[in-house]
Amino acid sequence: MGDNQACFYIQLIAMARKLTDRQHQILELIRQAILQSGRPPTRAEIAQELGFRSANAAEDHLRALERKGYIQLSANTSRGIRLTPLALPDQADHAEAGHAEAFRAPRPQYEFSATGQVSTAMPAIMQLPLVGRVAAGAPILATEHIETEVAVAPHLFARRPDYLLRVRGSSMRDAGILDGDLLAVQRTPEARHGQIVVARLANEVTVKRLSHQGRHISLLPENPDFSPIQIGPGDDFSIEGIAVGLIRTAALA
Repeated sequence: MGDNQACFYIQLIAMARKLTDRQHQILELIRQAILQSGRPPTRAEIAQELGFRSANAAEDHLRALERKGYIQLSANTSRGIRLTPLALPDQADHAEAGHAEAFRAPRPQYEFSATGQVSTAMPAIMQLPLVGRVAAGAPILATEHIETEVAVAPHLFARRPDYLLRVRGSSMRDAGILDGDLLAVQRTPEARHGQIVVARLANEVTVKRLSHQGRHISLLPENPDFSPIQIGPGDDFSIEGIAVGLIRTAALA
């Protein structure tokens, strides 16, 4: 891990404070929503799930979580909630206990040998290709598209990614995916309704939410300034992969 990344994590620890029981509930609700649907809940959904009288009560708790470094909030978006590395379950436990070392290296994994002895082994660091701008009609992982390789810990993602894609534009803003972010992508030609996908339409590659209902397929933006893309029967369309995580490249304000 580079010095800049280590400093970033140490800054997160400095921001961390012990969570209240209610804040733990909300943080877990956000985690589960992202795991199950690929997107965070709205304030209204949080309020309804936890029995708050209004969405404003949920907003107050979200602001507290943001101040403590567990989430980042995007203004003027209903689902603009992003988990920071501090919000990972194992990292959060260490942060509240004040263990800075948890952020300087991946947490050890315990293994049993044939003799029954316990040994520790650090999880392998993945080297993921970082894909920049994709030329029309060319494979995403063509050599000319790869800017560099990025070392990441596998436990940061719900599913193992195959590459990182640099996000261009703001069409997925309300899903918390911003221009310049690095989208972790698992290669697959199939995706479920509601998943965020990397799709190819003719010679263009785009990141959108897949809507697949019966024979009707659409690629939906998460920004009202952009229009949905309807996929016709004769269109040259394919799924390149699904989003399994995100790395925010901009520094914390």
